[in-house]
Amino acid sequence: MAKPDEAPKPKGTPPGEEPKPPAKDLNKELNKEPAQETEKDKPTPTPTPPAKPDAAKPAANMTIDFDGISTRVARVPLGADNYGGLTAKAGHLIYGVGPAFYYGRQGDRPTQLRIFAIKDRKEATIAEDVRGYALSDDGSKLLAAQGPAYNLYDATPQGDKSKKPVSTAGLVVDRVPAEEWNQIFNEVWRRYRDFFYVPNMHGYDWVALREQYKPLLQYVAHRSDLNFVISEMISELTIQHAYIEGGDFQIPPRPRVGLPGARFELDQNSGRYRIAKIFAGENEEDIYRSPLREIGVNVNVGDYVLAIDGEELKGTDDPYRLLRNRADNPVQLTVNSRPSMESSRTISYRPITDESNLIYLDWVEGNRRRVAEATGGRVGYLHIPDMGAPGIREFIKWFYPQIDKEGLVVDVRANGGGNVSRMLIERLRRKLLGINYSRTDDLPNTYPDGVFLGPMVALLDGNSASDGDIFPYMFREAGLGPLIGKRSWGGVVGINNRGPLIDGGTIFVPGSALANKNGEWIIEGYGVDPDIEVDNDPQSVLAGHDPQLERGIAEIMAKLKNNPVKLPPRPAPPVKTIK
Repeated sequence: MAKPDEAPKPKGTPPGEEPKPPAKDLNKELNKEPAQETEKDKPTPTPTPPAKPDAAKPAANMTIDFDGISTRVARVPLGADNYGGLTAKAGHLIYGVGPAFYYGRQGDRPTQLRIFAIKDRKEATIAEDVRGYALSDDGSKLLAAQGPAYNLYDATPQGDKSKKPVSTAGLVVDRVPAEEWNQIFNEVWRRYRDFFYVPNMHGYDWVALREQYKPLLQYVAHRSDLNFVISEMISELTIQHAYIEGGDFQIPPRPRVGLPGARFELDQNSGRYRIAKIFAGENEEDIYRSPLREIGVNVNVGDYVLAIDGEELKGTDDPYRLLRNRADNPVQLTVNSRPSMESSRTISYRPITDESNLIYLDWVEGNRRRVAEATGGRVGYLHIPDMGAPGIREFIKWFYPQIDKEGLVVDVRANGGGNVSRMLIERLRRKLLGINYSRTDDLPNTYPDGVFLGPMVALLDGNSASDGDIFPYMFREAGLGPLIGKRSWGGVVGINNRGPLIDGGTIFVPGSALANKNGEWIIEGYGVDPDIEVDNDPQSVLAGHDPQLERGIAEIMAKLKNNPVKLPPRPAPPVKTIK
């Protein structure tokens, strides 16, 4: 996770003077995903009336007695909450109060900017839905960023009544792109120099590499050209997580297609399209919503699609052409069980713009059925798509309902990485210490909760990446079971984003690497070898097989045959009468 940036000392700061504190970024300090990170210079303080008592500056000379300072602490009389962005001024504390951080979704309430009066012991709200603020030099005013706008407030408990919008309509920037690109190039070089995870830069002469690539700047004619030059320079360090993205350029929007969550096929005999497959989805979850499987949509596999929104669809046309730019409204299909307009019907569906989640779910469900059929329902299966919010969701969704299975296949093939593998390993490696029985429940509870008793295997491949590399390595280290498949990707030096570049672009610096318990670097640049190497060769896959999954099933069934694992039966009721 990125650490807050240190405020650089501005150019031209007189000797002995320190730069002013940066504006408070409440999204960052409250550990909330920001809607957009924006940096603005502090506004020029507006003329104010004679200083009020609460705006008086503290004494110029202040002596702090650090001896025993930790014992001279007084609690601010406020309830527990998620506080951040604290600033102190004479007689007052100013801070943000916002939602807790949720992995993968927005917070449940907007951030408020509040002020606490030390003398009165009272709290007041100055502004709502704030993403950052800056206090004026004399402490009398504050500038709050609210949505896309900026507003000026009195920094007092009554400040909510003083709101004054600050117009940015006339703000312009006079830019020379070539000069800006030169600054970005050198800024990226400096960040790698200062924050790369080892100071020796993998043995490369980092100054010489800068000088090698710097002459290419004269040929840069577009911001994407600059990204290319920089990516070539940082890739010289032979490390996986070396990324640069974004910048001040526009990508034209693609046409949004009103997808039905289905597959079309052309019937050569009739010259008409028909529906070959409808993805089942899971309409209780919006990410897996299948439009043609919603209640009231009367269409079936095999039905012919004769028209889309009233425009006839023939075999010489492409159905997706007719679905372009139709994502924002219901789409009507004229369908029939035969390739004729006679007795046809019109159905309407709410389109989606991306079918990848439906395709993924269809693949996972197919694997789960395959495991269940091959083992008589004795072995469970779960796939973890990444080590972020989707990975946690899928793990929780499928691990606990299958916790009573006799064995488990944990599939991390094509895992996109993240940072939650440690959470999943902790759950999978729980050991049975006791059992809790209840008279009214036939199934006992394990101690600790959520213990999986049976044998496990993990599947991995060349696309198991980043934290998807770490998971199988730690799966084996924890003694959970063998690894089956192909060697993983091999990139585990974690990245930090040290703030946006001058034009809003992003550079990620590999800043923290993984070592084993003996203090030796692991995985980076090589990957994780499986215990049992199995290749999903094209011929087998095209024939409908999954050799890696099939080998995983075989390994678990062999262990169950030789060593079935079950909870012991309920003990006999104790008799405690005295004879």
